[in-house]
Amino acid sequence: MTDRPPLPPFDRASALVKVQAAEDAWNTRDPERASLAYTVDSVWRNRDQFLVGRPAIVAFLTDKWSHELDYALRKNLWSFTDDRIAVRFQYESHDPSGQWWRSYGNELWEFDEHGLMRRREASINDVRIDESDRRIHGPRPKGEHEPDLPTQ
Repeated sequence: MTDRPPLPPFDRASALVKVQAAEDAWNTRDPERASLAYTVDSVWRNRDQFLVGRPAIVAFLTDKWSHELDYALRKNLWSFTDDRIAVRFQYESHDPSGQWWRSYGNELWEFDEHGLMRRREASINDVRIDESDRRIHGPRPKGEHEPDLPTQ
């Protein structure tokens, strides 16, 4: 098994690195690449869906990014312990009809000793927005730190 640093136990610096790595991977919108952060038997709850294993994660992300177009995500560290990280996030995307959405959520992550996520629980709410109200435009620019994102 290949380690995926940083490895638990986490401190603030390593938790921030893990959160940024997750944001970067999801912003590629590459289901295969993003899935490599999870154990082969990772267990997910995403909204009302329950998934187990990398193949299910790849299928889920493939479907997600086929209708959440121009997806752009920001994650922020909320809290951490030795092998767990909590994040809050916002992402924006538009559906095939052109309607833009901002989605707000919280995730709870649990990691194995190799730094792979073995459990992910996500609660997410969606808000319809006008394209002119967008504030997330692609991946986080280099040098942009993790500010608190507005909640509205």
